[in-house]
Amino acid sequence: MKTVSVTDTAHCDDLMKALEAFRDQGPLIERWGAELARRLGSGARLLVAGNGGSAAQAQHLTAELVGRYRDDRAPFSALALHADTSSTTAIANDYGVQEVFARQTAAHGRRGDVLMLLSTSGASANLLAAADRAHRLGMTVWALTGRPPNPLHLAADDALCVDAPVAATVQELHLVAVHMLCESFDRAVERGAADADAADAGAGDGRGDGRPGARSRTDGRVDGSGGGRTDGSDRGRVDGARTDGRGGAADRTAGRSAGPRTANARARRAEGDA
Repeated sequence: MKTVSVTDTAHCDDLMKALEAFRDQGPLIERWGAELARRLGSGARLLVAGNGGSAAQAQHLTAELVGRYRDDRAPFSALALHADTSSTTAIANDYGVQEVFARQTAAHGRRGDVLMLLSTSGASANLLAAADRAHRLGMTVWALTGRPPNPLHLAADDALCVDAPVAATVQELHLVAVHMLCESFDRAVERGAADADAADAGAGDGRGDGRPGARSRTDGRVDGSGGGRTDGSDRGRVDGARTDGRGGAADRTAGRSAGPRTANARARRAEGDA
């Protein structure tokens, strides 16, 4: 008797259907990547959290930022809150499971940081508590969820919602979102580096485009690199003029050009010529 092998492709079919709608999220992910690069490049931090499979996706994102996605670049500050098992279990034991992410957000988060929360249901109480704590700290909250509307989608400042009926499909597209976010982030970092190189190349005493060079823009700094230095190398001077009663270099030069020594020297040269 011949055995016929039947492959169930329903999972793939569900994924492909959801992926078509997911393509519309491209501009949002691009915006997130550029904003994240700007903030982390300025010293801010990304905190991420999730439960179960979403925790794995969240930790995947931090690994790409602290390590690298494709090409080598500088590391950036990103923490997966669930990855600290000692803190997570201690907080759960002492304060309850609902506080495991909120308390860590309060410990590590600062105004201007970003908290990204991943949930297929969008209803996890511990993530909602973390979102509330982040907002009270002045942080920005982004969410990756399943079908909207859901509590986390409504609690976040911005949300990417995957329209799929199955949690597995939602998680798979969350991973796609993570990779697309890393690509957008790296492009933004590269653009920033290119802009910085261009600025350095144009810096100098003067620019061809009429804009002041770097040296001109840093005049008056008090960190020892420009005018008004406080490191002792221009001690007693204010913009080239000395404050100890002795003339500065420009004053002394001017004095020599019109002083009596110059007149006497001219008279002696005239006598020699005669």
